[in-house]
Amino acid sequence: IMDNLPAATRILTDSDGIALTTYERGYPLGFLGSPEFPGTFPSAPYINNHLRLIIKYHQEPDLFQGSRIVGFEVEALSVAHRYEGEWRGDATKLATVPLSPDLPPQPVRAEHRCRRRQGGGSAAGGCEVIFTYEVTWEESPVRWASRWDLYLYMGDDQVHWISLVNSLAVVLLLTGVVAMIMARTLRRDLNRYNSDEREELLEESGWKLVHADVLRPPPRPLLLSVSVGTGVQLLCMSFISIACALLGFLSPANRGGLLTATLLLFVLMGVPAGYGASRTFKSLRGVEWRALTLLTATAYPAAIFVVFTLLNLALWSHGSTGAVPAGTFVALLAMWFCVSLPLVFVGAFLGFKRPLPAPPTRTNEIPRQIPPQGWFLGRAVTMAVGGVLPFGAAA
Repeated sequence: IMDNLPAATRILTDSDGIALTTYERGYPLGFLGSPEFPGTFPSAPYINNHLRLIIKYHQEPDLFQGSRIVGFEVEALSVAHRYEGEWRGDATKLATVPLSPDLPPQPVRAEHRCRRRQGGGSAAGGCEVIFTYEVTWEESPVRWASRWDLYLYMGDDQVHWISLVNSLAVVLLLTGVVAMIMARTLRRDLNRYNSDEREELLEESGWKLVHADVLRPPPRPLLLSVSVGTGVQLLCMSFISIACALLGFLSPANRGGLLTATLLLFVLMGVPAGYGASRTFKSLRGVEWRALTLLTATAYPAAIFVVFTLLNLALWSHGSTGAVPAGTFVALLAMWFCVSLPLVFVGAFLGFKRPLPAPPTRTNEIPRQIPPQGWFLGRAVTMAVGGVLPFGAAA
C-alpha cells in the first residue's frame, strides 16, 4: 500500500492486433516453469523475489506545490541472486545487481539448480532466497481526483456483472411465481364470492382456514423478538451505509472508512433494534421485557464477538500483523456496553410504552389441528430448499 493505494500489476494483452493494458490487484507470488519461460524446468515452482515498485506522481505548479502520488504499480520478477563469500547482512554485495534480462529465475527446490541454504535444519534441501526491491518514479498525467479510476476497471469485472444479472434474474423469477400464484388464488376466490350460490353454503378452504391462528404467539416468542430486533438493526445499518457510500461520504481513499462506519452505525442503531424487538414481543403477549432488552443488546453481538476473538487469538498465536490490538478490543467493548446497550434500552422503552393497534382478526382460543405433512414439507427440507436459491443467486 502506498498513500492508501493498493498495489496493482499491469498486464499487456493482444486482442485482434490491438494492444490492451489491463490491471490486477496485488502481484503474483511466483509461477510454474514452462517452455515459454527460458531457463526454467517444466512444472517447477519459482518464486518472485524481486519487486520493482513504480510510483507515479502528478505535478501542477499552478494549483499546488510539490507532487501528488496518483499510481502504484508493482512488477514481480524472479532472480536467482548470487554473492561472493559468506552472507554479511546489509554489507553483502550482490553480484546480480543491477538486474539484467539473462539472469536465471529463483527456484524453490534445490534439485532445480539453486544455492542451498546454509545451516540445514528442517529446511534442508531447500533454496536460499534473497528478497530485493527497487523503486522507480514516473510522472503521470492522471490527476489526484482520478487516481482510483484504475481500480474500477480490473480484469474480473465481468464476473461481478454475471453475478448481478444472475441475482436479478432469480429475484424476478421468484417474484413472478409468487405473484402468479397469488393472482390465481385471489381470482378464484373472487369468482366464488361473486357467484349466485349462497354465501353460507360456500365451504372455506386454503389460507382462510388458518386466518384465526395467524396471530397466535409462537412457542419461543422471546427468541423471535430478539431476532427481529437484530434484523432491524442490521437492515438500518446496511441502508445507511449504502446511502453514505452512494453520496460519496465513504471514499476508498480513506482506508478502513467503510468498516469503521458500519461498526458505528451498528452501535447507533440500537434504538431501532430495541423498538422493533419490543413491539414484536408486546404483540406476542410477552412480559419479560428486561430479558428481551438484554438479549437484544447482547445475544447476536456476543456470538459474533466470540468468533472474532477466537480468530484473533489464532492470528496472535502465529504472530500475524493482521491481528487486532488489545486497545481496539477495549474500544469495541466500550462502544458495545456504553453506547449500544443504553440505546437498546431506550428503544425498548419507547416500544413498550406505545399502544398496539387493533388486530385485524381475532384469534381462536383453541388452536386448529394441523394434519400430518409429507416428508417434503418437513422443517429440514424447507430450510434447505429455501436457502438454495438465495445462496445460488449470491454465488
